[in-house]
Amino acid sequence: MLDNNLKTQLKAYLEKLSKPVELIATLDDGAKSAEIRDLLVDIAGLSDKVSFREENDKPVRKPSFLITNPGKETGPRFAGSPMGHEFTSLVLALLQTGGHPSKEAQELLDQVAALEGDFHFETYYSLSCHNCPDVVQALNLMAVINPRISHTAIDGGVFQNEIQERNIMGVPAVFLNGKEFGQGRLSLAEIVSKVDTNADKRAAEALNQREAYEVLIVGSGPAGAAAAIYSARKGIRTGLMGERFGGQVLDTVDIENYISVQKTEGAKLAGALRAHVDDYEVDVIDAQSAIKLIPAAAEGGLHAVETATGAVLKTRSLIIATGARWRNMNVPGENEYRTKGVTYCPHCDGPLFKGKRVAVIGGGNSGVEAAIDLAGIVEHVTLLEFAGEMRADQVLQNKLRSLHNVDVILNAQTTEVKGDGSKVTGLQYVDRVTQQSHQLPLAGIFVQIGLLPNTNWLEGTVERTKMGEIIIDARCETSVKGVFAAGDCTTVPYKQIIIASGEGAKASLSAFDHLIRTKPAQ
Repeated sequence: MLDNNLKTQLKAYLEKLSKPVELIATLDDGAKSAEIRDLLVDIAGLSDKVSFREENDKPVRKPSFLITNPGKETGPRFAGSPMGHEFTSLVLALLQTGGHPSKEAQELLDQVAALEGDFHFETYYSLSCHNCPDVVQALNLMAVINPRISHTAIDGGVFQNEIQERNIMGVPAVFLNGKEFGQGRLSLAEIVSKVDTNADKRAAEALNQREAYEVLIVGSGPAGAAAAIYSARKGIRTGLMGERFGGQVLDTVDIENYISVQKTEGAKLAGALRAHVDDYEVDVIDAQSAIKLIPAAAEGGLHAVETATGAVLKTRSLIIATGARWRNMNVPGENEYRTKGVTYCPHCDGPLFKGKRVAVIGGGNSGVEAAIDLAGIVEHVTLLEFAGEMRADQVLQNKLRSLHNVDVILNAQTTEVKGDGSKVTGLQYVDRVTQQSHQLPLAGIFVQIGLLPNTNWLEGTVERTKMGEIIIDARCETSVKGVFAAGDCTTVPYKQIIIASGEGAKASLSAFDHLIRTKPAQ
């Protein structure tokens, strides 16, 4: 099942086990069960601390297997194949069950251990989904820490009947005790805050006790991470607050234009950014979003940032690096059928539409790349572009037009998403030249029409453009003294990872220069 190179790597990891691990499989006579049996036999053969046995009469999904310790019946379970992007989830589950410590904050781990009640989580994933592993790994860790928490990670490709029955049209899809819990990427902190009803209050109380920062960075993507590193290297008190570390990078699959890194994946780059930040004395505040900026009353005074949990953080200088989000079509039916056929990630959700007809909205690089990828999975792709020509690179357009199961419609304005109440059945668009209305029968709609800056929380403070971008000068300074901004949320042209990183560094140096030239208010 595993090639020799993978066996060598896995054997090295398994040497970190400090206590025995038992793999208990529930299998049938199918090909997938045989594949999983071979995988588990291979793993057990790599370490004397790992054992494998079958209990095929258990009333659980087949094929599946539990990762636990001898004498126990709790722990993470995989139903189906844990290969592809989920192989890392399998390795981490083995290590954590075997006593290897997690890198999550101890405070958060203690919070998981203290959760009261019974929580049965189920996560549906696809092997090509780059967002799924974060969710699977977080819930697996919870199942390792707390015996009253169980988690089953389910390969949607193996359990297609459940995908249909539960009408799942986007992954990762998480259910708690049989009911829908979450859709899309979720961090451990976000999951815990949703099940621990007092988590937000405790988080706010803890944050309110923090001393004022010399520089506070809001946003933990490439711009925010770069700003934090440059600030910490100056030896000043630095805080970094964000909803999810990595930002948009987490939603990017292949990255081939980050100079000196020939090719990487978004999740790997985000992990590298976090590891680099963790090398310095940066107060990282995860799973927190800003809802209001209160500028300093006088030069040299403290700016205040209010969070969604009700906390208030104060700082002598502020760097805003909140990035951007996918733009919505803003047509009837879009919100109603979000995750029920309307989706924004072809890599994650494409496999769920195998053999079906879908549309891609947008003729830029992202849209054309999405259509090319989907064409290899689905029955047919229709790409709709609002303008009279596509904006994608010519090499991508040439590739797209060479595909037999792709149609391109230009001058197409989407006017409505159609559905039957539970899932998408099609869309309506208007030909902008003839003004004629057309209907397309579809199972899925992939929206790829650009980005909007995450700056609504700044209303009435710093100056922004009509599109919401923060107006900055060459030094990344905003209209408010001591407040700087960097990355995709600003007017800087060309929204690229490497540009955001550079802008974050520049904003940090500008903030430091501001601090040494400004006397603190008394």
